[in-house]
Amino acid sequence: MAYDFATPVERRHPEGGWASQKWHRYGDDVLPLWVADMDFRSPPAVIDALQARVAHGVYGYGEVPATLTETLCQWSAHHYDWPIQPEWQQWLPGVVPALHLAALALTEPGDGVFTVAPIYPPFLEVAKRTGRLPQQAMLAAPSTPNEPWQLDIAALEAAITPRTRLLLWCQPHNPTGRVWRHEELAALAELVERHDLWVVSDELHCDLLLDEGAQHRPLVASFPELAKRTITLWAPSKTFNLAGLTSACAVIPDPALRERFAAATKGLFPDGNVLGMVASEAAYRHGEPWRQELLSVLREHSGTLQARVAAWPGVRWSAPESTYLAWLDMREAGLGDAPYKTLLKEVGVALSDGAAFGCPGFVRLNFGTTASQLEAALSRMDSLLKRD
Repeated sequence: MAYDFATPVERRHPEGGWASQKWHRYGDDVLPLWVADMDFRSPPAVIDALQARVAHGVYGYGEVPATLTETLCQWSAHHYDWPIQPEWQQWLPGVVPALHLAALALTEPGDGVFTVAPIYPPFLEVAKRTGRLPQQAMLAAPSTPNEPWQLDIAALEAAITPRTRLLLWCQPHNPTGRVWRHEELAALAELVERHDLWVVSDELHCDLLLDEGAQHRPLVASFPELAKRTITLWAPSKTFNLAGLTSACAVIPDPALRERFAAATKGLFPDGNVLGMVASEAAYRHGEPWRQELLSVLREHSGTLQARVAAWPGVRWSAPESTYLAWLDMREAGLGDAPYKTLLKEVGVALSDGAAFGCPGFVRLNFGTTASQLEAALSRMDSLLKRD
């Protein structure tokens, strides 16, 4: 390999010089496989671009450079077969803030904000944080081992009310790793049109499809009729491990919707992060070879985890089709109502609590780490889960 995905990187500075949520939340004896950032150094081209920008020495208010918007246009056309325009892009400090601003921009107090669980926890918080009505439906859980989670259109239909105005959507899906099939999305698009809903499509994990040769297709690219009602959210943060640089993009083809969203952000978003924009451009412009090697590593790690789960009685999963997150059903593993607490207390492995995603008894495991660190954590879990 041209890049080093094997050597562990020290993320616990003894004096907190590079404090990390992932590595500092728990004690030094805990192995953290919870929050969705990876333990790999970002692409060398990104590091070089940041060093050059830092060396400039002036970090005043910046503007989104035309080179960045053009680079994202090229990335979208090449990787998603979706020709977007520079003026469709609104760069902003993260996807989670964009979810909340979209609710403020597109709905009124008391309107319904709809989500489909299990789902990334901030989705479940948007409505109550913005004074809206939280609404949700559940995906159809697998009925047999290795069966994928399914989009239950009937459940969505039953949960939507006349107050529902906004759908917060996620593709590829966090936490299950599903890459939604065209027929599922077609049924969703028809429902959205019929109920006249706004849509925010979080496509943050779209560059981490694990099947060889798989290609992401944005929701709006597949269903252009949704363009007048959809905000697509992208970021290099998950793909290139840049989350701390707070740089994301809302892609909004419709001029009226774009103006409405932009107006709602005034005074609530800071100006662009000058280092985040530099890193984003370098990642999209030069990071493809690094991404391809990363995908090979993640496929190997997913296979490692597949073998482990097979040896853990009472633990079930559907192998993720995208990203570096595994969604594990531990309701029958004998670890109690909160298995993440048992794993943390008994073997010192920190995972994400499924209850926060809307599914108690599940955990989310981040395998975006080195093979040695993953093996160390899985060996600890073996001591509690593996049966002779």
